[in-house]
This record gives sequence, C-alpha cells and structure tokens, in this order.
Amino acid sequence: MPLASLPLARALLYLIVAGAAWGTAGAAASLVYRISDLGPVALSFWRCAAGLALLLAARPLLRRRARSVSAAPAASALGGQAATPEPVRRKALRTAVTGFGLAVFQTAYFAAVSATGLAVATVVTLGAGPVLIALGARLTLGERLGRGAALAVTGALAGLGVLFAGGGGSSVDPRGVLLALVSAAGYSAMTLLTRRWGRDGGSDASADAVGAFAVTALCLLPFALAEGLLPHSTDPLRVLVLLAYIAAVPTALAYALYFAGAAVVRSATVSVIMLLEPVSAAVLAVVLLGEPLTVTTLAGTLLMLASVTGLALVEVRGGPARA
Repeated sequence: MPLASLPLARALLYLIVAGAAWGTAGAAASLVYRISDLGPVALSFWRCAAGLALLLAARPLLRRRARSVSAAPAASALGGQAATPEPVRRKALRTAVTGFGLAVFQTAYFAAVSATGLAVATVVTLGAGPVLIALGARLTLGERLGRGAALAVTGALAGLGVLFAGGGGSSVDPRGVLLALVSAAGYSAMTLLTRRWGRDGGSDASADAVGAFAVTALCLLPFALAEGLLPHSTDPLRVLVLLAYIAAVPTALAYALYFAGAAVVRSATVSVIMLLEPVSAAVLAVVLLGEPLTVTTLAGTLLMLASVTGLALVEVRGGPARA
C-alpha cells in the first residue's frame, strides 16, 4: 500500500502491533541461547534471511492489494495530487542505509541480550531510543514534541525505569550496556531516515522491508559464517521452531508494519510507541513464563501504556510537528 494513502490512525495501529510483536523477539532469542550455541550475529542473519523469504512469498498478495486501492485516497492525502514515484537513486540509497541501520540495531541488541541479559538490554536500548530520536528529529527534521507529547515521553521513560527497578537481581555488564547503546543508535537512525524519506510519499512499505532485509542479510553473512552459521543443539526441532517464530512475527510482520507506520507518524511518537516492546515482554513473562506480577511491574506497565495512549491521542489530534 502506498504510504501516502495510509491513514494516520491505521499507521498508529501498525506501530502498536509492531511494538508488541518486537517484545517477543528478545525472549525467543534468550531461549535459543539456552538450548543451542548459536551466536547473536548468526541469529540476526537467520532472522533477516528467513524474514526476507517470508516477505518475498507475500509480495504477490501485497501487490494485488495495492492495485485494488484506488488513486483517489492517495491524491486526497496529498492535497489532490497523486504521489510521485521515488527516484531510483534515492530508493537505492534509502534501502542501503536502512538495511545497514537494521543490521546494527538487531545484531547489537542480540549481543547485548547475550552479554547482560534481556531486561537490561531492552531497557537501555529502548530507554535511550526516545532521547536520541527526539534530539535527532529536532535537529534534522524540525519536529518538536510540544507540552503534551513531552509529558508522554517523560511518563514513558519513567514507566520504563519502574519496570527496570521491578526486575531486581539483574546483573549489569558494561559491555552489554555499550552494545545496547549502539543498538539504540542504529534504531534511532533507521527511524529518523524512514520518517525523513517517507514525507514525500511514493514509497511501498513492503518493498522497503524486503530491501532492508536483503541488505542486512548480505552485511551479516560473512560475520555469521565466521561466528558459526549453523546451531548445535540437543533439541534442534525446538531451535527451528523458535527461529521460524522470530522470522515470522517480530520480523516479517512487525517490520513491514513498522516501516509503513514510521513513514507517516512523527519520529518522537514512533519512539515512544515502540516502548510497548518491554511492556509486551513483561506481560509474556507473567502469562507464559509464570513470573510473579509485582506491584512495580504492574505500575510500570500501566504508566507506559497510559503514555503511549496519550501520545497517540496528541498525534491524531494534530499535535505540533514542526518548529
């Protein structure tokens, strides 16, 4: 579906689903590490390569859906003018840069999970993300938060801190924290560039995801070969199921939705909505893994959900986007 014709409310919904799906990737990766010797680079490679295969298989269906959308909504969204096709050179540059940013984001995050644990890696990566994105959006895109949005960002970060405090007992490895910050930088650059290049319309979210995954897989392949491409495990079927899940839900589905939504919604809003990732991780820990529901976990989750809801309302009501 052309991004210019994507309604704002649907873009916000796409981002919410993507953020919730992302929250399951770290937990699945932790399980893979427990039952196999697969490293973070190889895991990231298989995630992108299998996600790419799934997206390519779905492309005919997505093309038929795009053709079924009339030109009228796109023209209306651009003030009566249809979106112009994206120049080939800019599309190639955008795909290469986005793919590289995705490689840094995913690989550094999985390495941080391996080094310092799921809780710390997720908190540092997604806690630093909104700050970096808000600064970058202000400096490069002219976007500003406004009072309501700034309050929502503050509330979301406070909720993230409460979730971290409620985790208790997590050991912090400085190397893992540094890797998480590198992951946050890659994620922030990817978000800002997606927003910057999505303003003009004419781009296809599913094609963006396909191109980014192809570039990422090519970047990671030599490093994955050096690390060990194939996992060794006493339970290979379980490893295969986990890898298939990581490729399908928090990768192929989530990133296609993310690229569609991030091209339409303000960068700071995107960064806060993606804080749903630790919320969904906390819910999974309670519902599926049997971890106790502490007061701090509940308070942090509710605070972050309230902040995301408030920021989404600010966005829909036409909150300030430019200086």
